[in-house]
Amino acid sequence: MRTAILGNSGSGKSTLARKLAAADGRPVLDLDTLVWEPGQVAVPRDPAAVRSDLAAWLDAREHWIIEGCYGDLIAVALARQPELIFLNPGEAVCRRHCESRPHEPHKYPTQAEQNEKLGFLLEWVTGYYHRDGPMSLRGHREVFDRYTGPKRELTSAAE
Repeated sequence: MRTAILGNSGSGKSTLARKLAAADGRPVLDLDTLVWEPGQVAVPRDPAAVRSDLAAWLDAREHWIIEGCYGDLIAVALARQPELIFLNPGEAVCRRHCESRPHEPHKYPTQAEQNEKLGFLLEWVTGYYHRDGPMSLRGHREVFDRYTGPKRELTSAAE
């Protein structure tokens, strides 16, 4: 089984990925770990290297879960016909999730450093509904609508 999870920051992608992986043991790839230089906050890796590493990770496994807000990278995975889950719970839910997010040591060395970036993250969450591009609601909707494989859109955590 293969699953690609797409949505705004704070939409519940990582939480859902962990729950699915706990249920069946599939490995999970958080796309942030490919996009950003290891140990550096907001320093992007070369996009060609990111795509190459993503393809290699996907091709090395029969079953997997990937999650992220990168519509263009999720589209790369869709060529392998996973189930696509688009998490779209709305801005208020995403903001609440970000505000209550536990420490993410793979992104920030300390909780304090993560908390320092919360204002930027909340602005990013709000901007999702207005900007264009592969990390926007419009971009995610395009990826979701174009995909002809198995897919579902979830608009609440209860789903």
